[in-house]
Amino acid sequence: MIKEEKIYILLTDTETLLTRLIKFYTKKPYNHASIAFDAELIEVYSFGRKTAKNPFIGGFVREDIHSVIFRQADCAIYSLNITDAEFQKMYQYIQEIASEKEKYRYNFIGLFGVLFKKPIKRKNAFFCSQFVASVLKESRIIDYEEEDLSLVKPSDLTHLANLQLIFEGGLKDYQRDIINERIPFHYRLVSD
Repeated sequence: MIKEEKIYILLTDTETLLTRLIKFYTKKPYNHASIAFDAELIEVYSFGRKTAKNPFIGGFVREDIHSVIFRQADCAIYSLNITDAEFQKMYQYIQEIASEKEKYRYNFIGLFGVLFKKPIKRKNAFFCSQFVASVLKESRIIDYEEEDLSLVKPSDLTHLANLQLIFEGGLKDYQRDIINERIPFHYRLVSD
């Protein structure tokens, strides 16, 4: 029997200036994507701002969902069942990036590629959803052969097979529900 693990895709709307600009273009409710290894969202990774005050200093980040940036964020949280081998590949890939994080930067130019539907590939540079898609592809969880990863938007991630929406609403409400055990750590269905 193959041991299964869960990972989580966190989509957020932080209402920062950059997020509002992206939201104006996409017309989607969530415009930042992260990947998490636990339902409690303790171990969350993405590409984004490195400091709360300056959105232009960006790169690989381990996100703190209790930080100022996420304090008033709305979110959609999805779970995905994967094999233990896929989980290990994913974790190793992220740890390799983390160990050399000074080499990586935020792919601001790539955002213009998404705007004009023209892939802009840059070495060691990602924007948030490009990073999440690359983690999933490198771990062989998904295959993005038909689409260039530099064009993947956060909303595109919601179309992955077997992805299940487990929560939608205020991120602080999710945190409160996890703490109060209203949402089991491994599973919660969104109620209609």
